Amino acid sequence: MRKEGRTTKKNDIEKLSDAQIVELVLSDLNAYRYIIGRYEEKLLRYIRRILYVNKEDAEDILQEVFVKAYRNINSYNRKYKFSSWIYRIAHNEAVSFLRKKNNKFDTVQDDEIFDKIPSKSNIEDDFLTDLKGLEVRNILERLEKKYRDVLILRYFEQMEYNEISDALRIPSGTVASLINRGKKKFKILVQKYGKNI
Repeated sequence: MRKEGRTTKKNDIEKLSDAQIVELVLSDLNAYRYIIGRYEEKLLRYIRRILYVNKEDAEDILQEVFVKAYRNINSYNRKYKFSSWIYRIAHNEAVSFLRKKNNKFDTVQDDEIFDKIPSKSNIEDDFLTDLKGLEVRNILERLEKKYRDVLILRYFEQMEYNEISDALRIPSGTVASLINRGKKKFKILVQKYGKNI
């Protein structure tokens, strides 16, 4: 019977919105584990996608993200989506990591991160659907960081333009412009390097 109660409680937590979980955390810091449970896998994947680091480095960065979010949970501004706020922290920690490493970091050897861009991505007639994961990663790596960041958030993390705007602290119009230009540049790189990588 206890097991059933635990399952019910877990299901109840999964039904809560991020804002409701934040409210729980504010009254009971032990509830922070629910935020970790909800975002651990997503943020780890995001960090590895934007940095191309090994799993251990990504986990170290992720730990810093959760520590920083925990320390600053009281300053979370509820007018923004919580996901945008925590992705912003992840983005900042990734930038800090790059500064510390002076852009000298280990390249990820496993290709499972970029199996394929989801077909929902609608990037120029789905021209990416046949590319292998390694090709996608190598082509994304050739893009300027500003384009790579927005494309990853939009097409891999499935964020809306306003969420990307909040996460990166740039206007929505700039997000739209960067995505549009990034898709064009990506398509050019696919045509130029796609078969030679």
